[in-house]
Amino acid sequence: MAGSPLVGILSLQGDVREHENVLQGLGAETLRVRRAEDLAQVQGLVIPGGESTVIDKLSRQFGLQQPLRDAISAGLPVYGTCAGLILLADTVIDGIEGQQSFGGMDIDVRRNAFGRQTESFEADLAVPVLGDEPVHATFIRAPIVERVGAGVEVLSALPDGAIVAVQQGNLLGTSFHPEVGGDSRFHVHFLARVRASVRSAA
Repeated sequence: MAGSPLVGILSLQGDVREHENVLQGLGAETLRVRRAEDLAQVQGLVIPGGESTVIDKLSRQFGLQQPLRDAISAGLPVYGTCAGLILLADTVIDGIEGQQSFGGMDIDVRRNAFGRQTESFEADLAVPVLGDEPVHATFIRAPIVERVGAGVEVLSALPDGAIVAVQQGNLLGTSFHPEVGGDSRFHVHFLARVRASVRSAA
């Protein structure tokens, strides 16, 4: 589609195809990002769910860690889901030894806060920024946000108060997987932020 934003999907590991399908269905062009030269082409980036430790290690092996950090600092709109949220956090509370994040979001995140894969669950969440209808969210070995800085907007929390969706500046993060739940509103919200960024840079 002419004039559509080019959205990258970090394609080192994780559920890349699911995000690709949703974004393309919404009219965005997509590019799988594996190298710094791929990253330089995109107007927004999705960091998918997967294994945050694996994505971290591969980003360093592929020479992507510092370019990603630079792009985040420069204002590239980035949406991280599950492992992607962990990688956007400035602080990972229970990371494995040597684990690093890309950072940029003033939050503390706890990995696997709900336990192993067998403790995966679904929940209907109130997300006022997306409208009155609840978001049906799928949590798979999900993290939670345990601290938010002054500049972070909490978009949604579970009934017990656990924070599961946040945004700060150019960054958006969810503990859950909208790409598998059939509700594309978070992707629509992200694409609106990408388009606004493109307009402001024009």
